[in-house]
Amino acid sequence: MLNRELKKWIVLVTVLLFCAVSTLAIAQDKVPSDAKKHTSLGKYLISKEAYDVWKANPDKIKIIDCRTEEEYAFVGHAPMAQNIPSKLWGNWDAGKKQYAMPDNPDFEAQIKAKFKPDDMLAIMCRSGHRSAASVERLAKIGFTNVYNITDGFEGDVLKNEESYFNGKRIINGWKNSGALFTFDLDPGLVYIAPAK
Repeated sequence: MLNRELKKWIVLVTVLLFCAVSTLAIAQDKVPSDAKKHTSLGKYLISKEAYDVWKANPDKIKIIDCRTEEEYAFVGHAPMAQNIPSKLWGNWDAGKKQYAMPDNPDFEAQIKAKFKPDDMLAIMCRSGHRSAASVERLAKIGFTNVYNITDGFEGDVLKNEESYFNGKRIINGWKNSGALFTFDLDPGLVYIAPAK
């Protein structure tokens, strides 16, 4: 009886590992068409793939949300995502008609304090551009196993003048993929700015 149960567990673990490895192998071949989402490491996942890999083995992959604290708290986030912003909310830029977003000078140090250079990390932002830049910043300090979640949390913009949703981020993305997301804040995962 024990051998039969052990065999079932071995088969189950083997199938789960195969699914996780297969998902990663497939995802690495999917180079995004948007050049702003490319990275020198060449490792890419879409949200659904990142979520599936995390579900299959939550200890293997770490999801990092590099959006600002405001986005993380008020737009929602993946419940397991560690918030370490790569850019911070700045002052209003009247010329550009948007808020400035300067680099977070503590981004690399905070990543290094929580993760090892060979840890499997998947970086998410709003739509895949900031996360690509974040992957580059980590690659420069020796991180080698970092994936860009290319569709981000909110996804890509719908471009259809006839739709009420024209200009809205409703194409792909974590929140549109069926992956879990929340507005609840976990004190162990929220960004805490270092004391100056």
